Amino acid sequence: MLSIALRSMRTRWVTFVGSFLALALGVGIVATTGLALAATFDAPRHGPERFAAAPVVVRGEDRLRVGTPIGVRTQELTSPRPVPAELVNALAELGRTVEDRTFPVSVAGARLDGDGESGRGADGEGTVGHPWPVAAAAPYRLATGRAPAAAGEVVVTAGNGSDVRTGERITVTTGSGTAARTVVGTVRPAGFETAVFFTAAESARISPAVDAVVVHADPAAVRAVVAREDRMAVLTGDDRRRADPDPDRDAEALVSVNALLGTAAGITVFVSVFVVASTFSFAVAQRRREFGLLRTAGATPGQVRRTVYAEAAVIGVLASAAGCGMGVLGAPRLASWMAGEQIAPRWFEIGDQNWPLHTAFWTGLAVALAGAVAASRRAGRVGPVEALRESAVDSGSMPLSRVLLGAAVLLTGVVLLGIALVQDPGSLLKRKTYVTQPMLLIVGCALFAPVLVRPVTRLLAWAPAQLPGATGVLARENASAGLRRTSAVAAPVIVTVALAASLMGTTATLDEARAVEARTQVTSDFVVTAAGEGAALPPEFVERARRIRGAVVSASRSTSVTVLEEGTALVTSEARAVDAADAAAVSALPVVAGSLAGLDDGSLVVNEEWMTTTVGERVGVWLADGRKVTLRVAAVLSTGTGNNGVYVTPRNAGGAAVDRLDVKVRDGEGRSAVAAQLAAAGRATGTEVATRDGWLAENHRRTGGDTRLGLLLILLIAVVYTGIALAGTQVMATSDRVRDLAVLRLAGATKAHVLRLVGAEALVVVAVGAVLGGAVAALNLLGVRTALARLDVRSAVVVPWGAIGSVVAVSALLAVVFAVLPAWLALRVRPVERAGARE
Repeated sequence: MLSIALRSMRTRWVTFVGSFLALALGVGIVATTGLALAATFDAPRHGPERFAAAPVVVRGEDRLRVGTPIGVRTQELTSPRPVPAELVNALAELGRTVEDRTFPVSVAGARLDGDGESGRGADGEGTVGHPWPVAAAAPYRLATGRAPAAAGEVVVTAGNGSDVRTGERITVTTGSGTAARTVVGTVRPAGFETAVFFTAAESARISPAVDAVVVHADPAAVRAVVAREDRMAVLTGDDRRRADPDPDRDAEALVSVNALLGTAAGITVFVSVFVVASTFSFAVAQRRREFGLLRTAGATPGQVRRTVYAEAAVIGVLASAAGCGMGVLGAPRLASWMAGEQIAPRWFEIGDQNWPLHTAFWTGLAVALAGAVAASRRAGRVGPVEALRESAVDSGSMPLSRVLLGAAVLLTGVVLLGIALVQDPGSLLKRKTYVTQPMLLIVGCALFAPVLVRPVTRLLAWAPAQLPGATGVLARENASAGLRRTSAVAAPVIVTVALAASLMGTTATLDEARAVEARTQVTSDFVVTAAGEGAALPPEFVERARRIRGAVVSASRSTSVTVLEEGTALVTSEARAVDAADAAAVSALPVVAGSLAGLDDGSLVVNEEWMTTTVGERVGVWLADGRKVTLRVAAVLSTGTGNNGVYVTPRNAGGAAVDRLDVKVRDGEGRSAVAAQLAAAGRATGTEVATRDGWLAENHRRTGGDTRLGLLLILLIAVVYTGIALAGTQVMATSDRVRDLAVLRLAGATKAHVLRLVGAEALVVVAVGAVLGGAVAALNLLGVRTALARLDVRSAVVVPWGAIGSVVAVSALLAVVFAVLPAWLALRVRPVERAGARE
């Protein structure tokens, strides 16, 4: 069988080119993404940075540890407890100590040299302040100038990208306000932060709380003293990393990269199986007479099936090997591109793992054999009489097994969608779900393609068939007669259109839903937020805003609440700390039970996703600083798009500072006067004030950044596959129709007539694929819309017409080019010679 398969492939090589290219590309993408994915499993291991030269560091415990029946569970704390003054004094008795304070700083009109990796501080944002005595713990070394000795003097980090020089005056905003300060010295960037150093006294005035203490004493003695305090940690050796700014930043930076590459690899495998199976099916349909001759010569159905399997195995081995070579070349370029686009950190590079290549190779071979399963069964059913058939008309009937399989796949997709809508509609809004949800529907649609293609083709081609001339009629009839050819060409279009419309449409719909939700809930006139994650609004600005006549001001804090679910899992939820009366005046939260007015220091507000949603029930929680308290449920919010979090009072904020102000003008008061006073307070403290509409527009844009690039990468895979599949299938189809084209020429058609007919057929087939893919996407988007309605979010479905139009236009162009070009080459031979040729 192998020798027959090799001779057949050598004779009909055009038939197998499409399958080879599609499979090689699929394996290449799997190998490329696999090698990149393997590089995300292990982030670089850094030693201590912030306190690399400190012997012992004492700070608040940054991890919550809770014993459960299945072991100790840990969770990061968002606001570790400051070091108490009593403990600071006790540590000072053991030896020399240095107090560390870390607070947000903004530098206006100057460029500081950031870390080059996380992007912190390059333009003055994300910069932090410290007391100068703690600089030696990193250690920072003066590059120019001297240490700050008086209030108003600072030392800044400055490198090649900095425009700050010793002796210059810069404007610095801290929690105590905005003031001009003199740069008396510079230090080289440390790579993990951009810092501005103040005197110890000024740092204590700006940020009274002590974040950490460097102790020059015996660690055992330090632990003995610290043991008397609750929720404090003693860090030595490699544990000092825990006091670094964002110590897990490298691992966290790879989480989204890992998800993106895993999704891309999964989509690639799915699309490659889909395309290869479709291509093999069409190849078998083209060779019915050939298989009939084999059966006439005495070949059994099993031998015919083994021939098809042998062909698939040969293609699988060759294409997988070629794809692995592509992966080795492509992975470093992918890593470089992702780092350049800031999808991955700048240090991201491919390692020396080989297992992704083995996985890609065997996956490619498995895909080839899996794609040949249905084709081999069909080939084995070909009877000897097929060798005498001249008609190329497909019946359009489907075997019972395919009907049952298609019905099962479609029903599974619809049932899973229905179950999710009934039990957990919020799950349909998660990326993992809306990326994978369309796949079952796409497969089901493809399995029913022989039944769906003919009526859709006749419907779409009805109008062109009414035009003068025979081109429209012939295009309709040829596409309807060659159902397997039409299905094979339409299959990649179905996949691409369905994925483009589903992914881009779902993300755009969710963006719109979140924007609608925010517009409904935010009723204030002005919104002021801190610049950057973890930053705080200047207390001076907050005080001035509270004193504005005619304004209701709600100051809120970002914090978190942790619960132990089912006695085994620690789950942390984002929370905001608010004053109930003020929050009610500037917002319209979707309360479904209880009342926001009932929120006090002994209660909290939860959403419907929480384990406890009964008003009045008491629940034990851990606050952001690790304190455990028991709070009563005062109100329950609807789940919405997932942004309706938990609310507590400022007393339960774990020491978090105010990072947002909502301001509403009282009825009968002048809006312009309030706006002017807010703007004046903002200028005085370096705080940006936004109107409600401006804040909504800035914070609820269309999907962008990493998410958009990730979706575009996935769609690029589908579009490239569409091109390969369309090119290969159209070349295969045209090579099999040269006698039909010659007959048309002998019947009086010119070359131009024939080429227009071939192009029109290609357009009809692409339109069929677009309609079926659009139907799959419509069902998927309908599920998303229904899920939003069940979550009490009223927003319209956003259809990505631009993305769909681009995909269809590219598909149409490729289909026409690769249909017309082979036909043009075939027409160079005299029609009488083609018409008399035999296979």
